[in-house]
Amino acid sequence: MVASAGLLAAVPARVAHAGIPDSVRASSALPKAEDDSLRGRSGKLRAVLVPPSERRVGILERLFGDSLLRTPGVYSVMDSSAGMSVALITMRAFAEKLGGKIGAYRMGFWPGERKKLLATAYAYPEGFIEVTPENAETHVSEHFRLSDFLTHDQEGVWPKYLVLRAPLVDKLELVISQLEARGTPVRHMSVMSGFRTPQYNARSGERGGRSKVSRHMYGDAADVFIDNDGDGRMDDLNRDGRIDYRDAQVILDAVEQVERTYGDLVGGVGVYRATRSHGPFAHVDVRGSRARWGRL
Repeated sequence: MVASAGLLAAVPARVAHAGIPDSVRASSALPKAEDDSLRGRSGKLRAVLVPPSERRVGILERLFGDSLLRTPGVYSVMDSSAGMSVALITMRAFAEKLGGKIGAYRMGFWPGERKKLLATAYAYPEGFIEVTPENAETHVSEHFRLSDFLTHDQEGVWPKYLVLRAPLVDKLELVISQLEARGTPVRHMSVMSGFRTPQYNARSGERGGRSKVSRHMYGDAADVFIDNDGDGRMDDLNRDGRIDYRDAQVILDAVEQVERTYGDLVGGVGVYRATRSHGPFAHVDVRGSRARWGRL
């Protein structure tokens, strides 16, 4: 999603790669997105995710110079119409993954790499966001950062690589707004599981409850719960004095309303009960077709 209204001042962020000029001013606005805003339907997005195949690359090159194309990374862009900065995040190409790895970071193999899939929704992703210790806390929206969506493994390996789709982040922000509109305050929506590399996903394959073609591998799914008190578990959202799957159902109900309002964000929602290792949570994705499971 690349867009803006008004002129932009493009300035390298503290986390940007070397070789970008200290200050670059756009002589024209970036083209508008379908929702006519850098900030998405929710109004809360703070990042523009640019895949390697982005057709507007000529405009990006004029703004930042060809170093932007040679060195994918995270850059700060000023949206003058909104009076706020956003992160311009350019990705590394999927072809840079060799033998199941990018550099020292182990990824594994997507199903579409080894056999032909009938559905294009399960083809391998276009590219990867390179995440470093310096840019990991970059906001992608009001409530979420890059680090929220990283796979939970290879703790000491940097850089890490992430697949993330802006519509997922936008949908999560809309769900938060819907919950608050219904009287459920949300100070923190915790992402229990965001992107999962194929290697990580395979550790608990079908028998462990993970699909071999999990949407988590495609950057458009997240397992979430509301944790305003910071105890690492779901809060009592329905105020019945208990923490159970009914609280995850509250999230599902908010998702239903979001999907009724924004049909292009339709996807899957799953309600999960607590186990010994985690509390109840809800799976939310933007797969493009309606799916529901776990609802009681």
